[in-house]
Amino acid sequence: MMTKMLNILLVFTTLGADGESLRIIPAADGFSFIRLVRGDSDCAGRVELLQGEQWGTVCDEGWDLKDADVLCKELGCGLADKAVRRAAFGRGTGEIWLRHVKCSGHEASLTRCPRVDNGNPTCTHDNDAGVKCSGAMLIPTLSLLSPHTTLSPGEAVRFSCTVLLGHHLNDFHLYKRGIATPLKTQPVGFDQSRVEFTLSNLKTTHQGSYSCLYRIKGIPPSSSMLSSPPSNTINITVVELLTPQHWYNMSIEAPTGSVVKGHSFNITCFTEKQYPGGSFQLRLIRSNKTVRYSLPALTPAVTFSFSNAQLSNEGFYYCLYMVQLDGRTFVSRESQPLLVSIRDPVLSPMVISWLASALTFLVTLVAIIIIIIVARVKLCKRQENHLALELETRTSESLSCIVPLLAFILESRLGSFPFQFQSNQKVNPIPYFPPIENNLT
Repeated sequence: MMTKMLNILLVFTTLGADGESLRIIPAADGFSFIRLVRGDSDCAGRVELLQGEQWGTVCDEGWDLKDADVLCKELGCGLADKAVRRAAFGRGTGEIWLRHVKCSGHEASLTRCPRVDNGNPTCTHDNDAGVKCSGAMLIPTLSLLSPHTTLSPGEAVRFSCTVLLGHHLNDFHLYKRGIATPLKTQPVGFDQSRVEFTLSNLKTTHQGSYSCLYRIKGIPPSSSMLSSPPSNTINITVVELLTPQHWYNMSIEAPTGSVVKGHSFNITCFTEKQYPGGSFQLRLIRSNKTVRYSLPALTPAVTFSFSNAQLSNEGFYYCLYMVQLDGRTFVSRESQPLLVSIRDPVLSPMVISWLASALTFLVTLVAIIIIIIVARVKLCKRQENHLALELETRTSESLSCIVPLLAFILESRLGSFPFQFQSNQKVNPIPYFPPIENNLT
């Protein structure tokens, strides 16, 4: 490909003395340049070679399409449409440098083809050879038929490769940069100048830069094949999102997968492969709803923090990685579910020991208080009984003094009294006395 490009760069077109278009290239084997003159384009005309300072022609003896193909390719004019004989582009002047050329069609230059230098000695400028080439190979155009250049594994991408008619097209090839052999080859029919290529079931290995080219074939009996310059390139990106990994950091006091209510916990999402502008999404799936949290993926691992665990934080957590590229949103598969349950606080052994000690002290204190109260109640009852006995004794003594006096008064008023009291007699009930109507005087 590099040699071909150098040859093309060295081709230049100028005008002859009479205004005809000349196509001139460097030659080999003692010849300085090769040119076509007197044609209707720079890829048609009489063949001339420069040796020393003199231009000469080629004899048409044995001149055929194989010879013309080699010359057209050498000139960068495609392949030969016609090998012209008998000075169809006018008689040349000077020497006839080449006679009876026998090219196979695969030589790099006309001057490298086998020839018979002692060919027909009677060859004159009436036998000057000429050529009509198909023309310079046009650059094809590669177009993207799919709506996007960024795709997911398993999807398909479609291209079209197009060139203007003007050659005998044989086939089109789709190439990926870095690979010498074509990924796809599409034959073409008569007058067909456009083909489509489809790459199905894409993999990450399909990511890269693509171009196309076409090949033209010589007119029989020529078997020459010539490839065009490569087309423009189209870059394809295959986005492969790996399933994220995740783990949590929870309270030490709680069992695995549990968080103490009111405590903090963290969930970290991680992926090995990232794209610019990506983000992590943490989904909480509950029986009645789904809650989503999102953080930009500035690093491969992103941590979601929850400072005050509540029952609303309980459920199954899933990590996702997502990115927007080429106007499309790509989402990874969900990670395995991570169950988080919220539990009430559990007392530590130290706190339990403190509470047990406090409870023991409280029970002991209550027992002591009850014992003291019971003792005081008993003491009070004893004191009450003693006071009651003392009061009863004093009442009896008072009655023993008062009753005889009352009896004397009543006897003086009523005559006789039905009772006899002794001073040492114990009085229980108080007898009934009728009311006194007259006051004592």
